Formats: sequence, C-alpha cells, structure tokens
Amino acid sequence: MRIAALLGGLFLTGTQFVFAAADPSLTRLEQQIEFLARTTDAVVGVSALHIESGRYVSVRGTEQFPQASAIKVPIAVQIMALADEGKLTLGQMVTLKPADLHPGSGRISELLFHPGVALSIENILELAIVISDNSAADLMLRSAGGPAAVTARMKTLGLNGIRVDRSIAVLLADWGGVKTLPPESEWTRDMWDRLFDAVPQSEHMAARRLQTQDPRDTATPADMTKLLARIWKKDLFSPVYATKMLEVMERCQTGKARIKGLLPQGTDVAHKTGTVGGVVDDVGVITLPGRGGHVALSIFTKGSNRPEEVSEKAVAEISRTIYDYFALFADQSSVATPAPEPPQ
Repeated sequence: MRIAALLGGLFLTGTQFVFAAADPSLTRLEQQIEFLARTTDAVVGVSALHIESGRYVSVRGTEQFPQASAIKVPIAVQIMALADEGKLTLGQMVTLKPADLHPGSGRISELLFHPGVALSIENILELAIVISDNSAADLMLRSAGGPAAVTARMKTLGLNGIRVDRSIAVLLADWGGVKTLPPESEWTRDMWDRLFDAVPQSEHMAARRLQTQDPRDTATPADMTKLLARIWKKDLFSPVYATKMLEVMERCQTGKARIKGLLPQGTDVAHKTGTVGGVVDDVGVITLPGRGGHVALSIFTKGSNRPEEVSEKAVAEISRTIYDYFALFADQSSVATPAPEPPQ
C-alpha cells in the first residue's frame, strides 16, 4: 500500500498533525523498499518512522502479518504495564511444571526439564526477548493475564492492528498441522515431538498456507512501529520500566542477519525477531549516528517457500536502505527536532 506520499512530511504543530506537501525523496525510498521486497518470494510489509521528525514511510503498512515471536513485544509491554500499575512485581517467582516445557526456540525445554525450577518474572521476560524462549514467552503470557488481556491493552493504546490470540505452544501446533491437543495439564516435552512427527509433510504445508491467512496473532507494520516508538519515548509506563524494556530488547541475540545484518558495526538496535514456517520478521528501534535520532522500524514477511536466508537478506537490505536514507536526512537537517507522536 502506497502511503508515503500522504505521510511524506508529517510535523506536529501544537496538538494537531499537519500533513505537509508530499516529499519526493520519501516516495523514492518507498520505491526502493518495494524493489528490495521483490528479491524474496514472500509478501513483505514495512513501516518506518523517524521518531524525532515524524518522517514516515510504509509499504503494506496496514496489512496484517503473522507476528511469530515478535508477539513477545506486546506481551512484554503488558507485563511492564502491570508492574507499573502495582498488579505484579518483576521479582515475583514462577515455578515451572512439566507442562510448561513448550516446543520451539529457547533453552528452558532443553536444559531445565527436571522438577524444582523457579524463575522471576523479570528473568522469564529476559529469556523470552533475548533468546526468544517459547516456554518463557508462554509463562510471561500467563502472568500478563492471557491473550485477551494483552489484546485489550493494545486496543487501549489505540493499536487495534496488534492481536494476541493464542499461546506460542498452540500457535506452533496450528502452524505444524497438529489437529488435536490433549489438555494442557497433560502436556510434556516428549509429547510435542510425537505430535509434530505424526503430521504428514503435505498436511504440515497445508496448515502453513492456511495460517498465513489467519488473522489471529497478527500485527500491522504501522501499529507495531507506533508501539515501538512509544516504547522508545517512554510514555507507556514509568521510566524505570521503560528503560528495562529497551535494555532487554537491546540484548536480543536472535536475528543477526535481519535488521542488524548490514548496518554499520556497533549500531545500537533494540529489537525482537519472529520466525515460523515461511515467516521472517524483525521489529525494533535503530539509533542513527551522531545526532541523527532514531528510527522505529517493523519489517514483516509471510508466505515464503524459499530458504529463510532469502527473506533475511531482503530484511537486511531494506533495513540498511532505510538507515541510509534517514541518516542522510538527519545529516542534512543538522539538528534533530523534538519528537512528535507517531502518525495516526
């Protein structure tokens, strides 16, 4: 969807948004993004906001994309908001049960499968964001009040394009073509292997295609970028929790070949990746050099049938193109202006 021409020059005057004349350079940037998106067979959605100036570009920015593990960002926002409201404490301990060992990425299910493990909510959040641990993410989701509570928080923030509908375990089961799950109390680590292994490849691929069209657990690039900008601006909750949120995203270890892949060495990026069959995502905030400011950036892909690395390369090239544009813009404007609200 082409909206750069509409949002090309967005500046804040008092409390009102003013849409300035279309900026041809932003239109060219959008065209570059569209060209790079065609280097993968995936459908690609991009939204990028220069936080300080409000300059904004978007390709398919209002289309829904599967979040995969990028969904851990809105869940973490709910956790921090509840902590800020005094409804939980980050030091609160959570005891892991055998049923809490969920499939997919992470280390908890691989290393901590004997009884007797308890982790603080803060450590659970750290594992979910930094190494994208799925067991930790589902423990975090439970502490957050469940999917409906997270979605309600997003709606309260005006981010209707961000949905959380299932646990990561159920999401992966659906993507894998698992048709029937036993009650959660009966889940075990070995059970997941048996269930996934029993699905024929043809059924697994059919489930992948179906899930790509499923509205559950999706986000629009535009709303995810708005959420990222508000995390960076520290206006979602008290500064102590906002700082913790940014710091844990800065420690993210996954996706080295995505948003960060082609950026200059040492560039600060607070981000979170997402990966599931045919989906390669990365969302975060890039710090530009000098006084260049910050870019909130969401890149989602879906529907690829090629190796993951193909989409990763497209994500990295799009990220570098956006970085170069806004770094040059900041260089030419010489002074970063006060930050407006993200575009509506």
